[in-house]
Amino acid sequence: MADLLIPLFIVTGFVFGLVTYPYRHLCGEGPPDQYVDPSDGLKGRWFWVTMCTLLWPVQLVGGLHGLWRVYKARKP
Repeated sequence: MADLLIPLFIVTGFVFGLVTYPYRHLCGEGPPDQYVDPSDGLKGRWFWVTMCTLLWPVQLVGGLHGLWRVYKARKP
């Protein structure tokens, strides 16, 4: 069972990191959109993906909290 769950956990984290890289400021990591350095490129993306590979459940909870904060701030 572990030979299936561990690789699935790692692959899920890798894909989560690739998909959420542009939205990493919602997870409490990285600068807001207006301060993103376009020359960051592969090095920044690689760091984010490697961090999310093992910490994606924590990043997911942080991202949901970030979305909730943005929603509450925009609600009149």
